[in-house]
Amino acid sequence: MSIALPPAQGPSAESGGSIDTVAIAQADLKDGGGGFWRDVFRRLRHNPTAWIGAVIVLLFLLVAVLAPVLAPYPETALPGAKEITPTHLPGPGELPQFPLGLDRFGGDVLSKLIWGAQASLLIGVVSTAMGLVGGMILGLLAGTFGGWVDTVIMRVVDIILSVPNLLLAVSIAAILGQTPYAVMIAIGASQVPIFARLLRASMLQQRSSDYVLSAQTLGLGRGRITMSHVLPNAIGPVIVQGTLTLATAVIDAAALSFLGLGGGGPATAEWGRMLTYAQAELAIAPWLAFLPGICIAVTALGFTLLGEALREAMDPRTRAR
Repeated sequence: MSIALPPAQGPSAESGGSIDTVAIAQADLKDGGGGFWRDVFRRLRHNPTAWIGAVIVLLFLLVAVLAPVLAPYPETALPGAKEITPTHLPGPGELPQFPLGLDRFGGDVLSKLIWGAQASLLIGVVSTAMGLVGGMILGLLAGTFGGWVDTVIMRVVDIILSVPNLLLAVSIAAILGQTPYAVMIAIGASQVPIFARLLRASMLQQRSSDYVLSAQTLGLGRGRITMSHVLPNAIGPVIVQGTLTLATAVIDAAALSFLGLGGGGPATAEWGRMLTYAQAELAIAPWLAFLPGICIAVTALGFTLLGEALREAMDPRTRAR
């Protein structure tokens, strides 16, 4: 978003004109920013895709937060251990106290799915926040100072990006150990280069805008221009990417747990872990794989739809129409 500074006129230009001009410029930037976000939310309200994504994400968040209330049984409970046999597992609808059936260890599948939503939300949000903070720090340094600082940071980022995202996460998780915290760090570290490059590119684009050149002419320092003007206008694409990355984080967390890197045991309520133990039961209990797989796919779809709608609402090419 480019906002031209108004020229100084009248008596204010003769005495203290630069101070008045800066104040006017800052007020215009503030008003323009507010108008921008109001327009974004207005476009989101009229976008059916945004509503579908928001409803899915909201349901996922409610289930995750209210898991202790919604789940019929505790997270690690095995209430149906006496109901299973070597050749048969009660499926959905067979036992009224277990609406979605039982797993091989006697755990209630419905309770596992609900508690798994909480685990997926925690891993997804924490890992994305770690990647976002780390990437924004690197991108801010590169976009602010430029020169050799930019070159060094971007070459390190390029080296990290040369490794496939999931492979990098698997390597980090394997080194740190089989714990949920290792999964969070692994996924967050693999996302840092994405946010770093995106923020740096957005800041470089903003640095050539008219309002930045005007602020430099008025003698404002580089730090003040960056933090007050460039960064607020450059952070929009990063927010959109953060929403989309949440979907990737949920899938990556399930993948790492499926590979046995998420820690826990047979009673652990996590969607990826449920898929791991469902492999041996596909012949007699295929729903044990279908149900957590559907949860992972629908949750990722919700974040993706919401992120794409937000990207479209913030795109200046579509906003101009």
